[in-house]
Amino acid sequence: MKLIVALLFAGTLALPVRSSAAILADACGDDKTIFDVKTEKDQPPPAPPDTGSAQIVFIEEFDHGPGFCVECDVTTRIGVDGNWVGANRGNSYFAYTVTPGLHHLCGNWQSKVGDLRKKVGLASVNAEAGKVYYFGIKVRERQYKTGMVYELSVAALDEDEGKYLMKVSALAAAAAKK
Repeated sequence: MKLIVALLFAGTLALPVRSSAAILADACGDDKTIFDVKTEKDQPPPAPPDTGSAQIVFIEEFDHGPGFCVECDVTTRIGVDGNWVGANRGNSYFAYTVTPGLHHLCGNWQSKVGDLRKKVGLASVNAEAGKVYYFGIKVRERQYKTGMVYELSVAALDEDEGKYLMKVSALAAAAAKK
């Protein structure tokens, strides 16, 4: 009996190990990059973009609905044109400066849970110099009879909504962990 258990155990060691990395869209960054995010409430709005540049403000809205919250204060990584440019946690925002032209945006749920790490929202913006664009990163968690449902989306916001959400959200400062 001990021989059979030993052979079964040895056989499991020879099995290929599946990578836990999520397959992300081209607009995102490297899945190995993890951010540590600090937030501060009641901060002044970001300065407008320099002449010849545009600015994108990324605002995370976390909606866990009624009841228990599994992953409160969700951290979302934000990618622009294939590189992570920052992250939000909870209801927070940050601004990023871009050159004029077409840019591809990605929001990704930063989590150790494989299914949550696969949650990606995508959008694009054709940025014009001197303009500010607001994008909402909406994270939803809902409990249904069939189980928990998690959603993540990235969508352009109206200027008035973007400015309001910045006022009621904390400023996020993200640093990539090495």
